Amino acid sequence: MKSVEYDLRYIQAGLEVLEDYLLSEDVFWPMGAKPPLGEPDFPQLTLGGMLLARARLVSQHLYPGQQEQVQRAVSSLDRYRTKWRVAWEKKARQCFQVRQRMWGDYLRDYQENQPDNADRYAYEVRLRVMLELLRSEYNIENKAEVELIMALDGYLKSALVPDGFIWEPELEAGFPPGVYWFLYGKLLLSTGKRL
Repeated sequence: MKSVEYDLRYIQAGLEVLEDYLLSEDVFWPMGAKPPLGEPDFPQLTLGGMLLARARLVSQHLYPGQQEQVQRAVSSLDRYRTKWRVAWEKKARQCFQVRQRMWGDYLRDYQENQPDNADRYAYEVRLRVMLELLRSEYNIENKAEVELIMALDGYLKSALVPDGFIWEPELEAGFPPGVYWFLYGKLLLSTGKRL
């Protein structure tokens, strides 16, 4: 699991370049920030990554000093959302399309080789979480996008075995099963249904 400090630093580093990122045509943006000692390198900046880090941060119990820092970072992120609304929505749409392709690729990999890909689900499902977070940031008007996410979800529901929350217990409160149902199960190893 990524620490509170990891997610907080990712957002803080992202805020330093967010205006340039939002105004660019790029979905992935380099950041020069270093992660906390002993944690993995930061991924490139994406709007989906920022929203996921934010969601993880606000779902956890934080110490008073952490609460202050997280609140400042979240407020700054919200100010960008308001100030750069059109660019924000455009970036959310771009990120949604890329993450949807990546999520579909993972599900096809799983379909073709279940033994090698079922165990990756707890990690790869972050893509589906990002899709959920991103689609609340803009109006999906593209019928093909809607149909594709419905098809992917339909397939996932046929392959998912209901189970407990698959991420760290301290995150569960921020990801309720009514919305994030895909975080409450594991993949079967023998479904014949195809995407």
